[in-house]
Amino acid sequence: MSIDKLADLTQSQRDRLAFIEMRVRFLGEIRRQDLVTRFGVQAAAATRDLAFYKELAPGNIDYDSKGKTYVLGASYSPIFEFTPERVLSWLTQGFGDGEPVSIKTWIPSERPSPISLPELDVLASVTRAIHHQCPLAVEYYSITNGCTQREIIPFALIDNGLRWHVRAFDRKSQEFRDFVITRIKKPLVLQGHSVEAEEKSDQDIQWARIVELELVPHPDQPRPEITIMDYHMIDGSLKIKLRAATAGYILRQWTVDCSPDHSLRGPEYRLWLRDPLALYGVANATLAPGYKAPTSTAGVKG
Repeated sequence: MSIDKLADLTQSQRDRLAFIEMRVRFLGEIRRQDLVTRFGVQAAAATRDLAFYKELAPGNIDYDSKGKTYVLGASYSPIFEFTPERVLSWLTQGFGDGEPVSIKTWIPSERPSPISLPELDVLASVTRAIHHQCPLAVEYYSITNGCTQREIIPFALIDNGLRWHVRAFDRKSQEFRDFVITRIKKPLVLQGHSVEAEEKSDQDIQWARIVELELVPHPDQPRPEITIMDYHMIDGSLKIKLRAATAGYILRQWTVDCSPDHSLRGPEYRLWLRDPLALYGVANATLAPGYKAPTSTAGVKG
């Protein structure tokens, strides 16, 4: 019945309804003003859209009169089908939140498919907890400890090139850590539960710290001028700024030789980190190819 009604609507109407579903499912709430701002419609039109969505899917949204907002319903069941890529694009880049429909591509193209994508229901719980700045109770599976019960306070998503993590404060270890989202099971958003000051993102040193790195063509690779072209280098180097919490992931993803004497061999090592000491105190520097902590800084934790 819902699908039949959707078929009779214009594309712009379906896009607005899809936006309502995205906001409620992944952020846990939507206000009339969100529709007004996003689509430039009048307030009365936004009210009609919300009422029509509630008619299509009665259990998906409830009205919170105190907060004057629509919130996730107790018997939520999606009426639109979104892929994880589409959702992650919307969450992290702010576009692509229209209704998913089959469209003809303008030019032929191919791209490798990610091999590790989170389940949307798990991702939705994580992003609602981030949006509401509240704890998330989870079952977490790690290679070291197996399945453990944890309460985390998530605040950001991280794509390391292979899989998606959520950056969060872990109440079990009392540390800020990265959690692989595919290893999270049975998430429960603890909305309304308090978060202590030391558990908030502004206390995460690794997240707040910005490291400045200079990448140059690998001294032992031929044709450095090609590397300069490929990476849009200026004056023979590429200077980048990264959060300490993500530096190791990115250097690994880019296959940057981080050894002090550019000793790594292989055609994949097109770049060399000119000053490995720039990674001093970066907790995940061990992920960077060839990185070795100086003896004087061994054991230092950021």
